Amino acid sequence: MTEHERRVRAEQRERFDFAVIASWIPPGERVLDLGCGDGSLLRYLSETRDVSGYGVEIEHESVLGCIRNGVDVIQMDIECGLSGFEDNSFDHVVISQALQTMRTTERILTEMLRVAAEAVVSFPNFAYRANRVAIAEGHMPVSEDLPYDWFDTPNVRFFTIFDFEDLCSRLGIEIRERLAFDEAGREVSHDPNLNGSLAFYRLGRKS
Repeated sequence: MTEHERRVRAEQRERFDFAVIASWIPPGERVLDLGCGDGSLLRYLSETRDVSGYGVEIEHESVLGCIRNGVDVIQMDIECGLSGFEDNSFDHVVISQALQTMRTTERILTEMLRVAAEAVVSFPNFAYRANRVAIAEGHMPVSEDLPYDWFDTPNVRFFTIFDFEDLCSRLGIEIRERLAFDEAGREVSHDPNLNGSLAFYRLGRKS
C-alpha cells in the first residue's frame, strides 16, 4: 500500500469512526479527547453535536494542527495521568484508536472515568479473522484498521475484544454499550471477536 493510499483510507475510516462516537455524545456536552491528533474529532463533534472541550496531545505538529482546526488543545503526555483535570470535570472522555499506542493502559482507563462520567474507546481488534489468517501465514497483519507494517507501527499493544473486556472487568469498569464493525463498515453481531475489525465501547463506573 502506498503512502497516499494509506492516507486516503485512513481519512475515510476516520470519518466513520467519528460518526459512531458522535452517536454516543449528547448535544452540548463537555468532551476531553485524549491523543487528539490534529483535533479533527473535536472539530467534528463541535460542528455536529455542539460540544465544547479540549484535546490532549503530545506531538508538536499535531498541536499546531489543533490550532489550525480551531480546537483548544493542551500539550501533555497522557501516559503520566490526567492530574491536571479535576474529578467529573467533563461529561465524556474519548480515546479514539489510540489506546493501542499507550503503555499505561490501566492508568489511562481509570483516569478517564475519574474526570468524566463516561468514556468512549475505539480500537482495532487484533483477533479479527483477517488478522488471524495473516498470522497463520507467518506475517504480522496489515489491514484497514491496522494499516502499518510491523517496522513502522506506532502501536505498542495488540489486544482483542475479549482482552479488553477482561481488563474492564478487572478494573471494575462497566461496559454500557459495545459496537463492532468489519472492514467494510458493516456492524457485526455474531462473534465480534472473530468478525469485528474495529470495536467501540461506551464505558462507565460500576455503581
